[in-house]
Amino acid sequence: MFVMAIDPQSLSLMFYPAAILQERASEVDESDPNVHAVAKRMIEMMFEQNGVGLAAPQVGLPWRIFVTRDTDSPEGEESGTAWINPNLEIMCDELSVDEEGCLSLPDIRGDIRRPSGIRISGFDADGNPAEMESDEFIARVWQHENDHLDGILILDKMSAMDRLVNRRLIRSLEQAE
Repeated sequence: MFVMAIDPQSLSLMFYPAAILQERASEVDESDPNVHAVAKRMIEMMFEQNGVGLAAPQVGLPWRIFVTRDTDSPEGEESGTAWINPNLEIMCDELSVDEEGCLSLPDIRGDIRRPSGIRISGFDADGNPAEMESDEFIARVWQHENDHLDGILILDKMSAMDRLVNRRLIRSLEQAE
């Protein structure tokens, strides 16, 4: 697993239809300090963009990393968790539908159906093994961000009606590229 040296401060948010958003990301060396620096910068960027999660392809990197807000941190505290080379396991076959948006698809929202219970494992921003399980909102965020690592966008999961409702916004993003 080769990781190219990246200046974390040079990262910027990518918008649909950037090709990297539709490509499968590659595993990285979870012990590489450059990977740790990028993960920490991604947490900062997530808060700068007022997001609940952010995946490496969304900042132009084909790496299997995403970050999420910590759901149990005190109000107003900017605390996030990095997931390096994450693995998701469905813990509950029950599906739930909820509205989702995406930083790479500004103002576009759609109802997305996802399994309600997830176990996640991987490595944190320091390269230490990490594992969690949840049937709360964060489980949906993990799935959304993990989809980014597989080149899947909410556009791929939303209903035809939601795509129709958002078609003008989608078209304007496509024409802006």
